[in-house]
Formats: sequence, C-alpha cells, structure tokens
Amino acid sequence: MINKSVLPLFWTLLGIFLLMAATMPLTELLDESFGFDLAPLLLPIFGLLLFVLGLALAVVVATADINGTRKRLLIIAGSAAAGIPVSAILHNLVYAALVLWFGEDFWQRTGMGDEPFFFMMAVLVCPLVYLGGTVGSFVLMVRGRHQKPQAV
Repeated sequence: MINKSVLPLFWTLLGIFLLMAATMPLTELLDESFGFDLAPLLLPIFGLLLFVLGLALAVVVATADINGTRKRLLIIAGSAAAGIPVSAILHNLVYAALVLWFGEDFWQRTGMGDEPFFFMMAVLVCPLVYLGGTVGSFVLMVRGRHQKPQAV
C-alpha cells in the first residue's frame, strides 16, 4: 500500500518534469507568444520545483511503510528528479570556476569547449534515471491493482 502523500508528489513531479521538458524546445515559440522572454523565467521555477518535489518524494518514501522494489524505484525517481537542477547548477559553477582560475580560453585549450560531466548528468543521466524510476513505479502501481491479495 502506498502512503497517501506519495501519489500526489509522484504525479505532480511527473507533471513538472513534462512541463520542463516541453518548455526547452518551445523557447522560441514562448518568446514570440507573450512579447517577452518567458523561458528564462520558467526554467528556474521548474528546476526549483523539480528539486523540492524530488527531494520530498525521496524523503516521504524513505520514511513511509513501503517495502521492496516499489520503494527503491520511488526513491530513485525522486533522487534523480532532484539531481537534474543540482547537476545543471554544478555544471555552470564548475565551468565558471575553471574559467576564473585558468582564463577565458581554458575550454578552448582543453579542446572540450564545455564542462562535460555535470552537463551529461543534467541532460542525460538524471532524466533517464528519473524516467526509469517513474515507469517502473507506474508499472508496479498498475500491476498491484490487478493482482489478487495473496493468502498468508
């Protein structure tokens, strides 16, 4: 049985994730629709919501009376969602710190052009892990509704 506070957090987190994912490719459309640049306003708000809701989901599930794979998948989903904005911020901080310490041409001298580790964490790893935890949790929720209770 899932705690009553877990499901609203789970579905709200999924909604915010989908809104953030839809906002990124639609930045040009958002700019032209409202007459001002809306994307730089929405992305930090969605990032903050992802962090807070992901952390809340992980903490609530960790303290709830949920066992097994369902608990692990929900904690993974919450942690990965919270990791997306954290990785994006760390990417920018590491990039700026290395430019500050080693000069503005540091990234050109390394041949990379950008800080790769936290960028990949924010753009690929955390979103894919979040989706894996979310899909796995959803499958277990659906499967749990259709199974008969086992006799003990």
